[in-house]
Amino acid sequence: MKIGFIGLGNMGGPMAANLARAGHDVTGFDTADVTIDGVAHAASAAEAATGAQVVVTMLPNGQILRKVAAEVIPAMDKGAVLLDCSTVDVESARAVARQAQDAGLSALDAPVSGGVGGAQAGTLTFMVGGDETGFNITKELFDIMGQKAVHCGPSGNGQAAKICNNMILGATMIVTCEAFALADKLGLDRQAMFDVVSTSSGSSWSMTTYCPAPGVGPQSPADNDYKPGFAAELMLKDLRLAQEAAAAADADTPLGEAAMKLYAKFVEREDGMGRDFSAMLPRFEKRGYS
Repeated sequence: MKIGFIGLGNMGGPMAANLARAGHDVTGFDTADVTIDGVAHAASAAEAATGAQVVVTMLPNGQILRKVAAEVIPAMDKGAVLLDCSTVDVESARAVARQAQDAGLSALDAPVSGGVGGAQAGTLTFMVGGDETGFNITKELFDIMGQKAVHCGPSGNGQAAKICNNMILGATMIVTCEAFALADKLGLDRQAMFDVVSTSSGSSWSMTTYCPAPGVGPQSPADNDYKPGFAAELMLKDLRLAQEAAAAADADTPLGEAAMKLYAKFVEREDGMGRDFSAMLPRFEKRGYS
């Protein structure tokens, strides 16, 4: 396929490179001066989108997505697919989809899970909202960039799935870190704690796959001085999106709200900025009961 790729940062760059390595004709654009092996350089987002069968976007937020969409949609051919892999608010995703559909395009919101490592390895999970036609056209691209793509329903549902998933992840990582810090104070060995919990009813992805305790369980950012991985400020972004969606939907999410407030404190008032979101563990190690 001829593919335009807008946003070649830590996530978008490896995703575009994987598409190019698989034999697709990829033209990319980023506001930074980025060079990706196998990806042709465009002078603008509209130039990257011109003539493309699929335009992929990987952008920081909904405001930027709306701005880029306004530039690329008029440049795209009818029947092409606008595939947004950013994590943004549900309303921005749905507004861009309506704009694309009015122009005769297919539109998909397909945020990802798996982080930079998953983008590099081509093992991302895509949560996809939008029309079936667009999903079928882009399925082979999902197979290159990731290990799984789930069609979640109409436009916006991909974002809904992502923020619900990450609300669970944020809360479970916090309580996993709390539990390790408590185990330390009770004199319970961390390896023993892991061996029990990872095979018991308290088990979770935060414990078994992404353990926040260094030297325990599979390799994780905890074993690399909490270099992200998935940065704490990105978890905060997702938790805030979840709370915005909860307010709009009149949903009661007290644990999600508590997780958001704690990550806000960690990132904005403590030392969490630029650290992995699992660095909550050393935070709790330093604090007593309050």
